[in-house]
Amino acid sequence: MRRPPLAIWQPAYIGLGSNLQEPNAQVRRACAGLQALACTRLVRVSPLYRSKPFGPVPQPDFTNAVAGILTQLDARTLLGELQALERALGRPAERERWGPRVIDLDLLVYGRERREEPGLTLPHSGIVERNFVLYPLADLAPELDVPGLGRVAELRGRVTPEGLERLGEP
Repeated sequence: MRRPPLAIWQPAYIGLGSNLQEPNAQVRRACAGLQALACTRLVRVSPLYRSKPFGPVPQPDFTNAVAGILTQLDARTLLGELQALERALGRPAERERWGPRVIDLDLLVYGRERREEPGLTLPHSGIVERNFVLYPLADLAPELDVPGLGRVAELRGRVTPEGLERLGEP
């Protein structure tokens, strides 16, 4: 019996955020969950950052980080796994837009892919305006060329660190 060829390992970057129920611990739990994903290897996690909430809803500060992974899952399957991990960690299916959350996992970059389809935009549409994504991403991969957007170090230079505090290693 012939075995199917192995899928190519793709680099991907995941944004992690929480502002409920011990946010630092929630981000660490999410990292452990990423480490347990099938066909995926957690390579590195940025330091944790505290950030002011993004959007109009009054709520506590967030803890944010970025994880770098290698995966054999295609982008759509990886996104599904991230959403399943969010549910397993206590994120309700229905939530307020821009509201507080136990955990949020965003697929930021997947290899060199650029796509825009229902439920999946690559690279993530909010990267260029969010310091709580760019600063931890720059800790991991400052020379990463985000498809269609530019190098992470240059993108980070376009946003201020206002409202952002580096907390230290995860």
